[in-house]
Amino acid sequence: MECPTEFKTRIDFTLPKGYLDEETGILHRRGVMRLATAADEILPLRDPRVQQNEAYLPIIILARVIVRLGDLQTVDTRVIEKLFASDFEFLQRLYETLNRADDDEADQADNGIGALERASNAARRLRTVGEA
Repeated sequence: MECPTEFKTRIDFTLPKGYLDEETGILHRRGVMRLATAADEILPLRDPRVQQNEAYLPIIILARVIVRLGDLQTVDTRVIEKLFASDFEFLQRLYETLNRADDDEADQADNGIGALERASNAARRLRTVGEA
């Protein structure tokens, strides 16, 4: 009997620069991101901030899937908004890597379009349908 391949639902990461907590002065660099669910990509499309500005979508999605960042009690959109741009980009790339389908599935499913880009495209379509 074959031993199943380990299925990772979480990944540890270390931010290149780190999130500086303005209240405590503590720099938080280590965190954990979980695998996204369909709801993580669909529900933020209803958020008024995304409907006004689709560039806000990755902020909401990352706030949903980052389960720990240093000693912070919670990781919410305010935390993600205050990340340095290089850390924000790092987390977007990590999200894409963690949530990418297997190579064969990815070729068939999205022809190279990442999960955040698919969600952004869906937000555009949603807004277009709403404007009709």
